[in-house]
Amino acid sequence: MLSNPSLALPLEKGGKVAEHYVGRFAPSPTGPLHFGSLITAVASYCDARAHQGRWVVRIEDTDIPRIYPCSEDHILRSIDAFQFEPDADIIFQKDRLDIYEQVIEQLHTQGLVYACQCTRKMLGSNHIYQGTCRELGLALKDQAIRVKVDDQDICFMDRLQGTHCSNLMRDLGDFVLKRRDGIINYQLAVVVDDYLQGMTHVVRGADLLDNTERQIWLAQILGYPKLEYMHLPLAMNDQGQKLSKQNMAQALDLNQAPALLQQAFAALQQAPVDLDTPRIMLQQAIAQWDIERIPHRLTLAQIYQ
Repeated sequence: MLSNPSLALPLEKGGKVAEHYVGRFAPSPTGPLHFGSLITAVASYCDARAHQGRWVVRIEDTDIPRIYPCSEDHILRSIDAFQFEPDADIIFQKDRLDIYEQVIEQLHTQGLVYACQCTRKMLGSNHIYQGTCRELGLALKDQAIRVKVDDQDICFMDRLQGTHCSNLMRDLGDFVLKRRDGIINYQLAVVVDDYLQGMTHVVRGADLLDNTERQIWLAQILGYPKLEYMHLPLAMNDQGQKLSKQNMAQALDLNQAPALLQQAFAALQQAPVDLDTPRIMLQQAIAQWDIERIPHRLTLAQIYQ
């Protein structure tokens, strides 16, 4: 399947594909930010600034039923408390649903997506979708929407994890862009917004590593530019679980921002940073930023309670 530049939406104001470096921090408000989130924010911010690039914040809240009360407010207060300085207004994906619907309609016009009536019960435990509804020609209304994939390997060179490859047809099958209940899938929203915001580099946790080939495929059929990826090792708790909202990871104490920044720099194995205001500490960290010092593995040992 060939890429189709005709599907590309116009860039938003401020989005410049030719920009040397545009990075982002894109948390989901399914709970307050925790230390693992801070590591991602710090690494994405320092990497962008060390490359004289731009850095933006995006709230990925398309899964509206899973939004945790007050978590969006905690994210915004965290950005201020740690004195990160975004280069554009913060956007919320739940305000952009019409854009994603437009992209789905464009893909449907090109014959690249189809409606799927299969339920989880019908699919059972098989995680590889067999294309049951691919040729049925069902109406899109009130059905899940899947994108067609081809039998080809998709590979990318991660700046930290090295070469990563997947064959979507063999490993996953046609995947969902919009759920039956109308919720826009993360895979679609992130690809569209990365393009519209002129993103060039993505720095995020290794838990999202296996999503990357799907996103590369979507960008390819939409005619979007390729991105550079760096997937960071995940912070673990003392039970060997990654810090996450599902595991009740402790929310960041915004009154302890300087100390938490020091811990984040240490977790990333960067050169020591003097205790000061967050802004000064970030400036020092940017000046000595070195991704070669970041652990080249998928998880970090217990580093925070």
